[in-house]
Amino acid sequence: MAAEASCSAGRLQAIRWESRQLVILNQTLLPHRSEYLKIRDTSAGHYSIATMQTRGAPAIAIVAALSLAAELHTHPKFDSNKAAHQHVYERLDYLGTSRPTAVNLFAAIRGLKQVADQALEENRDVCEAYIAAAEQMLADDIADNQAIGRHGAAFLGEGKTKVLTHCNTGALATAGYGTALGIVRSMWEQGRLEQVVFTETRPYNQGSRLTSYELLTEQIPCRLICDSAVSALLQADPQVSAIIVGADRVAANGDTANKIGTYQLAISARFHNRKFI
Repeated sequence: MAAEASCSAGRLQAIRWESRQLVILNQTLLPHRSEYLKIRDTSAGHYSIATMQTRGAPAIAIVAALSLAAELHTHPKFDSNKAAHQHVYERLDYLGTSRPTAVNLFAAIRGLKQVADQALEENRDVCEAYIAAAEQMLADDIADNQAIGRHGAAFLGEGKTKVLTHCNTGALATAGYGTALGIVRSMWEQGRLEQVVFTETRPYNQGSRLTSYELLTEQIPCRLICDSAVSALLQADPQVSAIIVGADRVAANGDTANKIGTYQLAISARFHNRKFI
């Protein structure tokens, strides 16, 4: 079921969890339509992830977790706590098939199974324990994003400046606020951001479709450039002081894996003596 949503100025929410009901923003329609979908159960959650109505590693894990929480909230009472435990295991395994390459999703599944195991062992209500854990995941991700924003903004130093970002790492990809784009938000809230420049991010155009939507929704000054124009921009505009990107994974030695195109941004930042975070 879909509900139309306005794209007025204000904080963007791609995941809404209220009164144990889950609603998500359908990202396949962005930026031309803002449509929210009610996710009542794991079947709807699975479909939203598999079809990229929901995307972004943190968001995928949270939508999966909350879709089962919504299902458990409305599910007829189980015959036993053990039956509830079995249902949680089966539905989590099913949700794992929605995006087999999503590391965050499987980490969440492992953690939530442990919650169900512990509740069963301690004779606590498995459903209530699961729902509480899923809700905590949502709260923790938002808190983590805000911390990333604060620390990232501090790393970039004082003064008002322009920054460049790649792909989409904001509220659309997380529980809210964003990771790399969370730094942009933090700088904007502190009055330290003159403009954010963002790339198209081909071939799926997460920049031109999604980052543009986030920035325009919240009225943050922004400019879109072609993926191939980054080096020319850094050469022509010394006010662009940093490049801020996401990281799908960070290795122990500090190496990162991220969206295609990130490596060339790092090389260009080093050549032009700009900060890279």
